[in-house]
Amino acid sequence: MPDTPTSDFSAQSPLHSHRYRQRRDRLARALITAGGIGVLLAVLAIGVFLAVEVLPLFLPFSSTAPELELSALWQAQPYADGLEYRWLPYRLDEGEAAYVSLVPLAWGTLEAAAWALVLAVPLALGAAIHSSLYMSRPLRARIKPTLELMEAMPGVVLGFIAGLVLGPWVEQHLAIALTTVLLLPLGVIVLAGVRRCLPSSWRLVLSLRWASMWLIPWLIVLVWLAHWLAPLLEGWWFGGDLRLWVETQLGWDVEARNALILGLAMGFAVMPGIYALAEEALVDVPRDLSDGAQAMGATRWQTLTRVVLPVAWPGIFSAVMIGAGRAVGETMIVLMASGNTALMNGNPLDGLRSLAASIAIELPEAGPGGTHYRLLLLAALALFLFTFLVNTLAELVRTRLRRRFRMLRSDS
Repeated sequence: MPDTPTSDFSAQSPLHSHRYRQRRDRLARALITAGGIGVLLAVLAIGVFLAVEVLPLFLPFSSTAPELELSALWQAQPYADGLEYRWLPYRLDEGEAAYVSLVPLAWGTLEAAAWALVLAVPLALGAAIHSSLYMSRPLRARIKPTLELMEAMPGVVLGFIAGLVLGPWVEQHLAIALTTVLLLPLGVIVLAGVRRCLPSSWRLVLSLRWASMWLIPWLIVLVWLAHWLAPLLEGWWFGGDLRLWVETQLGWDVEARNALILGLAMGFAVMPGIYALAEEALVDVPRDLSDGAQAMGATRWQTLTRVVLPVAWPGIFSAVMIGAGRAVGETMIVLMASGNTALMNGNPLDGLRSLAASIAIELPEAGPGGTHYRLLLLAALALFLFTFLVNTLAELVRTRLRRRFRMLRSDS
């Protein structure tokens, strides 16, 4: 019996469907490859543009900046009665001696990033460890998306809250802020010690799976206790005025917008990204490793420190490095919460100025092609290279650690 057209179509339809999927996959791969190459070319174009615009500063016979000595970019210059690092580029337009050292801007950038990481890394890693290893699954399913959504909060909002609300409050209530910062971690450690001494029935009630819930009332009690203790401690140890004691005994100026306030705001902005990446790295660790370690008699802490963290360390390191890159390149929070004073000292209660903030403030006023304009692009190039090197280093270390782990796993 001859084949009907319907039977021909049914016999050929699987072949046509397979070819259609192949074409669609090829198109998707081509688009993804083109997108990746486009991103690389865009980044390369940015670097080339900055390098070309900055190059006239380093040409010996350039007419762009004949009055500028390049040694002023990194060396201290005579100022007042000594040698100081100063960033006063407006003097170039006034025909005076140029103070254009990039050292205080680089110092401010690194100081702001360091204070942000000091706050963000312990809290983000602690939250990632707790949610991936200890927290109950229903609670984790609700809290994890909320923490990740915190990353979408605009930097302008965080900078506004830090610069106009938190900074002035801390300046007026320095003793309360210091007592709260010291009492919160100490109170959590004391509660952990008390929990270990409780009977097993009480420890079941205060389960670590729900620690993020029953810790909240205790933290509220600690904040209230800090408000009650702060005036007493200030009267006993600092003569009733902690701010005056800091200014007279330590010689530190207390500013409303300072490095600590900036670090708190930037740490809050950086923390969700570090948490999300570190939590994914910890979740990707095979459960067989941790279950096998506990089956052999290891405690949870030993399993965490000797099995889980070494395996997840490449992902955790990448998370910290990406957070550091975000902190170094942050602009709006630094702009609104730092005071924008190009100082170079070790006072955490004083202001600072970063490379990104200087570019945002001064670039609209700098004439294109002028010395000030090219100096700001040089600061942008330094920031670009620093971020590029940090990300490259993170990728190299992550790749090396993964290769080493695979070799150890294959040997075992």
